[in-house]
Amino acid sequence: MSEFALKLVWNQEKIPVVLRRTGKGQRLRVRVPYSETNCKWLQNGRRTSPFWFASKKYWELPKAWFNDFVERCLAEYGKVYIIQPYREQEKCAPACQNAAGHECECSCMGVHHGAGNDGSWFEVSDAFSTRWGDQELACRLLTARPGSQLQPARGTP
Repeated sequence: MSEFALKLVWNQEKIPVVLRRTGKGQRLRVRVPYSETNCKWLQNGRRTSPFWFASKKYWELPKAWFNDFVERCLAEYGKVYIIQPYREQEKCAPACQNAAGHECECSCMGVHHGAGNDGSWFEVSDAFSTRWGDQELACRLLTARPGSQLQPARGTP
């Protein structure tokens, strides 16, 4: 997803959005539609309080709250955007990379056919090698299933 599209998702105000970051000490950054009870709703009876960054207009929550936050957003709003890091995995085979002809039946669809291993591939066996791309951000929209057992948290019917 482009940086522009990610900013559009992050800055919209109708659907909750969570940015899940990797690394030690990283906290969740979340935005939820405005309500005077957002702090209490996010805290959900826990001892730790969420922290509001007024200048950036988002909340920070402990990483351990991720699954609960997503479930509660689905129950309350029916949808939630999740922005998170990902790395694309490429799959190929040494037999393909070292091939001399043009015939390729590998999952790379011939992209790496005959190109050899430049050292970035991890060769698992004669039939399989893999490598990971650079870390990027991905965004997905989760929607509550119709008829799910999720219960609204703020007393909505």
